[in-house]
Amino acid sequence: MYRALAYAIERYEHEHLEEVLADRPPHPPVPAAPAGAGEWEGPPTRVPDDAPVAGACTGLTAVSGIGAAGWDEWSYAPAVGVGPFRFGMTVGEVLEAAAGIPGRTSVGDCAPSHAIFSRTWRIEVRRHEPAASPLAVTAYVSRAVGLFCLAVDAVHGPRVSFDGLALVGRDRAGLERDVIAYVKARGVDLCYSVTGYAGPDVSGLVMCEQPIGSVMRSRPLFMVTRDGANTEWDSLPAEEYPGNGPCTN
Repeated sequence: MYRALAYAIERYEHEHLEEVLADRPPHPPVPAAPAGAGEWEGPPTRVPDDAPVAGACTGLTAVSGIGAAGWDEWSYAPAVGVGPFRFGMTVGEVLEAAAGIPGRTSVGDCAPSHAIFSRTWRIEVRRHEPAASPLAVTAYVSRAVGLFCLAVDAVHGPRVSFDGLALVGRDRAGLERDVIAYVKARGVDLCYSVTGYAGPDVSGLVMCEQPIGSVMRSRPLFMVTRDGANTEWDSLPAEEYPGNGPCTN
């Protein structure tokens, strides 16, 4: 009952974000971005027809030449970043950071979701495998604040941990067991997402789930707030909101 009520409240807030923010205390102003910050000006090249990029993005460009260093094991530092990615990076810096990941990346514009948000780019990193290029990591970059959200695929993404706690691709019961042990040992708070996934009460960590066949596995989002939003939930890209994409309820 509580989970359903919390989900309904958060769904309403997300869909009426401008009205909700108008009733809240003002967020500290976002510093002005340098001229051209976040702009993607690389030469466009055609994405192969057999590897379409899903999502509400357009103008995709392919980037080749990705190596294999540092792919499988990443860690999360709140308000700092995940693996080779740092919050606040421009599109060009995200692409440079992706140079050590085995696969290829693509860049596109995301469909506008709320009027208060500046232009947003979606950068998809696809894992290089013999038969396909499955999506592994999705980075969202805002013109105003740079990289603000990184989503990690439950199957093909790197294994990301926080303080030794594994977060990616976990079943709900197993993750809950480990999180309860973690919060007891560390003396920190336990929280649950609207989809019922347990996690430590850590800034910028939004636990979602992803359907893998007939089962669900954890798909964490690592975030900072964006463009005047007050919470990570308010900052969720439309593509990552529960029910809209891989992260589902």
